[in-house]
Amino acid sequence: MANTPQRFLEKIREAKEKQLKELDLRGTLGIDDKENLTEIPAEVFELEWLEVLNLNGNQLTTLPEAIAHLQQLTTLDLSHNQLTTLPEAIARLQKLTYLGLSHNQLTTLPEAIASLQQLTTLYLSSNQLTTLPEAIAHLQQLTTLDLSVNRLTTLPEAIARLQQLTYLGLVGNQLTTLPEAIARLQQLTALGLAGNQLTTLPEAIARLQQLTALGLSRNQLTTLPEAIARLQKLTYLGLADNQLTTLPEAIARLQQLTELDLSDNPIEKPPPEIVKQGIEAIRDYFRQLQAEGTDYLCEAKLLIIGEGGAGKTTLAKKIEDQNYQLREEDSTKGIEVIRWDFPMKDGREFRVNIWDFGGQEIYHATHQFFLTKRSLYVLVADTRKEDTDFYYWLNVVELLSDNSPLLIIKNEKKNRHREINERELRGQFTNLKETLPTNLAINRGLEQVLQKIKHYVKSLPHIGSPLPKTWVRVREALESDKRNYISLDEYLNICQKNGFTQRNDKLQLSSYLHDLGVCLHFQEDPLLNKTVILKPKWGTDAVYKVLDNEKVISNLGSFTRSDLANIWCEDEYATMHDELLRLMINFKLCYEIPRSQGKYIAPQLLSANQPLYAWNQIDNLILRYEYDFMPKGIITQFIVAMNELRNKQQYVWKSGVVLSKDQTKAEVIEYYGKREIKIRVSGRHKRDLMTIVTHELDKIHDSYKRLKYNKLIPCNCVTCKDNQEPHFYLFEELRQFIADKQDEIQCRKKPYKMVNVLGLIDDVMDKHQFIQQEEIRVSGDNYYINAKEVQIQKGNNLMSNQSPQEEKPKSEDVKLPFAFRNGMFYLFVFVVVFCLIAFFGGSLPFHYLALAIIGTAIFIVLIGVLQLRQDNRLSEKSFVDLTKMVLEQLPLISNIIKQFQGNK
Repeated sequence: MANTPQRFLEKIREAKEKQLKELDLRGTLGIDDKENLTEIPAEVFELEWLEVLNLNGNQLTTLPEAIAHLQQLTTLDLSHNQLTTLPEAIARLQKLTYLGLSHNQLTTLPEAIASLQQLTTLYLSSNQLTTLPEAIAHLQQLTTLDLSVNRLTTLPEAIARLQQLTYLGLVGNQLTTLPEAIARLQQLTALGLAGNQLTTLPEAIARLQQLTALGLSRNQLTTLPEAIARLQKLTYLGLADNQLTTLPEAIARLQQLTELDLSDNPIEKPPPEIVKQGIEAIRDYFRQLQAEGTDYLCEAKLLIIGEGGAGKTTLAKKIEDQNYQLREEDSTKGIEVIRWDFPMKDGREFRVNIWDFGGQEIYHATHQFFLTKRSLYVLVADTRKEDTDFYYWLNVVELLSDNSPLLIIKNEKKNRHREINERELRGQFTNLKETLPTNLAINRGLEQVLQKIKHYVKSLPHIGSPLPKTWVRVREALESDKRNYISLDEYLNICQKNGFTQRNDKLQLSSYLHDLGVCLHFQEDPLLNKTVILKPKWGTDAVYKVLDNEKVISNLGSFTRSDLANIWCEDEYATMHDELLRLMINFKLCYEIPRSQGKYIAPQLLSANQPLYAWNQIDNLILRYEYDFMPKGIITQFIVAMNELRNKQQYVWKSGVVLSKDQTKAEVIEYYGKREIKIRVSGRHKRDLMTIVTHELDKIHDSYKRLKYNKLIPCNCVTCKDNQEPHFYLFEELRQFIADKQDEIQCRKKPYKMVNVLGLIDDVMDKHQFIQQEEIRVSGDNYYINAKEVQIQKGNNLMSNQSPQEEKPKSEDVKLPFAFRNGMFYLFVFVVVFCLIAFFGGSLPFHYLALAIIGTAIFIVLIGVLQLRQDNRLSEKSFVDLTKMVLEQLPLISNIIKQFQGNK
């Protein structure tokens, strides 16, 4: 046992001396490989009375034949090792009920496994299995079988003989079809099939009447069978990232279904705005279709974008009226909205809402709020100026509109022709439909432009989608209303007059119209939810009035409520100042300066100059984000979102901000020319503040569905540790190293030191949390099914398929070492103080006794603080913080502290 880590030796000795039936020899999952086992100590096989043996998370490459000596074993966990084969001797473990083999390198299963007749749970996920032996059918007691993340292409028919099976995990394989025989697994309650290559779902799946969870995400399904309605016990259905365009009405009949994941599907029926609201909204949609009948909304949005002065407004006017005469146009301020109607073959009018965007830089940061999906885009280029940045505009549309179709209109002023490398643009941007030349001054090519626009708006996916007739009637009623906004009660009454009876249905429609950009109704905002803005242009005009105001611009974005009273002085805004201000805050266009009593900042108008400030460059934590394409407005959104952590207004500028929290500072700067955001953190609690910053940035990134960027993690070797320009690793590269079980990576700076991969991760996020997130990322639906449906007991007699590092820690576990959690600390304090009183009580004067007790209490607290300091998760905590944590473990003092905090 010379190479066995000391902690394992002690556990083996204890098990031998006390004849324990359980032996826990779990490793650390690569976090500290020197403390892991590379082979099972021979002494373990002498413990023939063992019933539970946990070897999860070590570096075992073989399982010796001697395992057969442990005849009493019921539970054996070998997950997260490096096993390539299993010995035949495993067949002699006749009492085994649980066998964990996940996260190894097994390529085959021995026939001997069929001898484990008592086995109820078998975990084989994350191996390299290509086939499943027919012998698996002999495991007649099996209730849980996890084969996820292997290389299976087919399932043997014999799997149907596992009649007791309640959970079957097949996530992340290469299955193209499911055998009909799977329908004979009548006890199955959870089936994980995400991450395969299924194109259809057999009707036979409807015979799995006990199924409560079905994971089908990341396949190639184009339709769902109506028979799915027979799975009446289903509570979870995962269908994300398939090719579904329509949902059968049958899905609304799954009465027990509470979670339905349909993200990343090109669904048009029901409308995607309804789908994203979840199963209840989908049920309401189908119910209203059935009750009211169907109609169609022939309406679309056309957005005209481009540089200032390119001719966007002229094109909008020409679309509305071909006889419009050119004149000297003022640059568009913000957005202009023009209505254009044209007849269709069936006699109905098709309505187009033309949005003409101002081209000035200040407006670019607000594009994300108005460049909506399911719209047609026109990019106008002035061929004389040749100043159109096609890559910028095409990237903006691809990113913000989820790749909506786009036309390039070349406005050939004075007939100046300009060639565009259309083939190269098409190769990069699949949404670019056509490039059309025109001269708007003489209408050359205008008729062709109009015909193409009509063709593409009528071809938008949502055109012709069935809607309840009541929806169309209310939309028409709102359209004919000349007011800019109405109260929520007035909106609800309009719905009532047009056939609605249920309040939820009325709110569902307002949410749908909000998502389409037809009207604005912020249902989650306690102030804005009382108003439905019928004319979005009215709201956007008010916003741009602030951003374009000369006084606000000269004050570098600063304004007060009294300034707003002057800016919004017209009658149409008179009673809506609070709502309009909240609208700006919701759009992340301004924030209130903390403790300023009504002073606000529009960060787009801040000074471009970075202020001078002191920065301690020693022991900094540095992180970078690099973008393939960087939309404008990320840093201003971040500045608004992190408003509470900025204690000095002078340390914020147009492209950056300095944040402060708990004696720690973070500097976040956008370098737009480099397409980069750089973060530096200095102070006592660096990782905590870095986590807050990256969490908020990642939330902003997630709001852009197609944003491509790299997170760059700094090297922490001796050369790079205190260097302001360390070597950086791609986060995805480190993630792949971990997946490939590579513990170290080389720094590219001299002297080319090797560094621990998980150590790099741990600088910017908790490595235990990272490992857990990786498990969820890889297993997807299977993680949900495993955690929520199977609910494997985590007790002394049954082991979890997850390692301790994968389980989500409770808050108190993160804070305190074991001695504090299990009550030993209380007992220690009580015994020491009681013994002191008993020993000295009769021999010391009272004041000496009091001093002795007080001194002892201080001594105990000091011991507690030193004990906490040993925990590396608390190493950056201050002495005061640790003292408070110790005191909070004493019931009386804890109550006093809580009462004091509550009164503050």
